[in-house]
Amino acid sequence: MRGLDVQQLGMFSYVSVEERVPKDHPIRTLRILVDTILSQLDPLLAARYAPIGRVSIPPERLLRAALLQVLYSVRSERLLMEQLNYNLLFRWFVGLNIDDPVWDHSTFSFNRDRLFDEAIAQAFFANTVLLARVGDLVSDDHFSVDGTLLEAWASHKSFRSKDGSDEDDGDFRGKPRSNDTHASSTDPDARLMRKGQGKEAKLSYQANSLMENRNGLIVGIDVRVATGTAEREGALALVDEHLSRGNTLGADKGYDTQEFVQALRERQIKPHIARHTNGRRSAIDGRTARSKGYAISQQIRKRIEQGFGWVKTIGSLRKLPLVGLARVKGYVAWNFAAYNLVRLGGLGGWWNPSPT
Repeated sequence: MRGLDVQQLGMFSYVSVEERVPKDHPIRTLRILVDTILSQLDPLLAARYAPIGRVSIPPERLLRAALLQVLYSVRSERLLMEQLNYNLLFRWFVGLNIDDPVWDHSTFSFNRDRLFDEAIAQAFFANTVLLARVGDLVSDDHFSVDGTLLEAWASHKSFRSKDGSDEDDGDFRGKPRSNDTHASSTDPDARLMRKGQGKEAKLSYQANSLMENRNGLIVGIDVRVATGTAEREGALALVDEHLSRGNTLGADKGYDTQEFVQALRERQIKPHIARHTNGRRSAIDGRTARSKGYAISQQIRKRIEQGFGWVKTIGSLRKLPLVGLARVKGYVAWNFAAYNLVRLGGLGGWWNPSPT
């Protein structure tokens, strides 16, 4: 007997969100890792709130929702709230019951921005590295470094003369502009940079990441104002923070300069840097280049591009949605923390977002 296509809406629901999420869904394991990290951040989170006053949105829920936005490539807070309204998987991960109201997107943004800063993001990122160390997934001896330009939120039209001599029409075609004479009125920390010869110049920030060579996890991040030397300066800052004597550091040809290699040797770090082959004299001697360890470093160091590719395609760093160096630092650390969690899931064999 054929059933009738009649929908009768019930007044009450007795099904919990917990029952709607499959027991073998990878997001369950991810939630365990995230809750473990958030428990470590509890003193830092508690310090952000007064002991009295109106009860706020729980900070753990704000951070879980912000993490979902990165993991599932949700392009705006408005769409994230829309997903939370009907996506039971998202509700369960954030900690909302099926009848709990969803926040307005402006309320979510305001509370998240008030809570979320560089300190929170860096602490969360550092705990993803700690989880990897506990699982003996991180090398203590061999590392790779690389840098990339992150496109700033500010537009070209905001890049105006510092002395106010620009005309009001905003037409900059054919007019010489440089970081010495011009600055963005929208984001003063952004700098006009190009990735290479023949590439267009864009307002950007410089980001460096440090990868351990065992499993390709990111263990250090440096974000700074973009300059011609910022990439190598950021790499040395990561070296000073994370490496010790006798470690190796792999890098591409952009780091093959006498000054950078000498700085590594002064720190007793073995430079496994790709050599220039276009006639330019390399700072890496032939003995180092012929070693077996150098060949292995050159092969593995390319894996660091996976991190940059992930945060720019799956994550939210294709174009920065925030302005100001301090906020950008926090946002970059948050994206790389999400990448590390996914990487841990891949190593453990449980992360596969396809079931959603």
